[in-house]
Amino acid sequence: MKKRMLALLLGLLCAGLTACGSTDTAAKDETPSAPSVEQPEPEPTPEEVRRTAAEQYADGLTLEEQVAQMFFVRCPETDAAALTAQYDIGGYLLFARDFDGQTKESVANTIAAYQNAAKTPMLIGADEEGGTVVRVSSNPNLRGTKFQSPQALYREGGFDRITSDTAEKDALLRDLGINVNFAPVCDVSTNPSDFIYARSFGMDAEQTGEYVRTVVTQMVSDKTGMVLKHFPGYGNNADTHTGIAIDERPMDTFRQSDFLPFEAGIESGAQSVLVSHNVVNCMDADRPASLSAEVHRILREELGFDGVILTDDLIMDAIRDYTGGENAAVLAVQAGNDMLTSSDFVTQYNAVLAAVQDGTIPESQIHASAVRVIDWKMQLGLISYDA
Repeated sequence: MKKRMLALLLGLLCAGLTACGSTDTAAKDETPSAPSVEQPEPEPTPEEVRRTAAEQYADGLTLEEQVAQMFFVRCPETDAAALTAQYDIGGYLLFARDFDGQTKESVANTIAAYQNAAKTPMLIGADEEGGTVVRVSSNPNLRGTKFQSPQALYREGGFDRITSDTAEKDALLRDLGINVNFAPVCDVSTNPSDFIYARSFGMDAEQTGEYVRTVVTQMVSDKTGMVLKHFPGYGNNADTHTGIAIDERPMDTFRQSDFLPFEAGIESGAQSVLVSHNVVNCMDADRPASLSAEVHRILREELGFDGVILTDDLIMDAIRDYTGGENAAVLAVQAGNDMLTSSDFVTQYNAVLAAVQDGTIPESQIHASAVRVIDWKMQLGLISYDA
């Protein structure tokens, strides 16, 4: 009897413990878990919004129009409006002949006619460096005196004078309908005997970099397009308009000096970089910089530039011996240029289009370049988009 009672008590005790355990577990299971908090998607940056808009715009262009957007054409003397109406050209580059004998009103009206004929608003450029290169202010009808060189401006009033001159220059160009100035010159030159010296800031890399930063900052503020030139740095080389220039300097010289002003301009928001026709042996001994994939890789990857890369004029004497019978425009696109400065547009346009159609150049590359060109136009306010 005692054994039976003891067994019964043990059974009741175990049952109670089990029930308690079940109750605890149930209580724990009923405890509400903390709600998961979804992290909000980061807001896109203004640059990302603009680039997306540029991609969408480029998507709406035909292949032919995308190719045409890649050309910064030397403005023809006749039928310029008809040409852009036919091809939807990316931009016109104006030279002294386009301003000779003109008034402000006649220049503005002529440029407006080009823009009215274009399906896509055009980049309209000119070389107005100041000093020896003054396509616009060489005409006294457009400005009473020629714009001074960077060296003269700095002697007159330091970087404040550089800033005020840039602002005045931008205002004049905008009034005429010119939205891109092919400046500033970023080449480092301290030797008056160098070909490029008179067009340069005339000081070392650090000071030249500060000059470039000053000019680019003001141009960005004024919504005037700029072109950093002449990458990777002219140095003491000869004039490539009349022949080939071979640059024998080591890579360290470029990294420690020539690249610095370009880096300053890129950091300040520069939208375009022009690549020279110099053959720079330490980067590519076989081709001019403008036709060299390696030079373009350095500009993209080492200097981190993601804007428009632009060639110097593709009919200059310096590159004729390096095209090997191929069209220079095709080689320039293959090297990585987004825009081609051209004095022979129809021929070069047809060559690039044919190269895309036969698979020599991928359509994706053309599209990427067209996006960069459209993005540049959006930065300048030429094409509107939802910000």
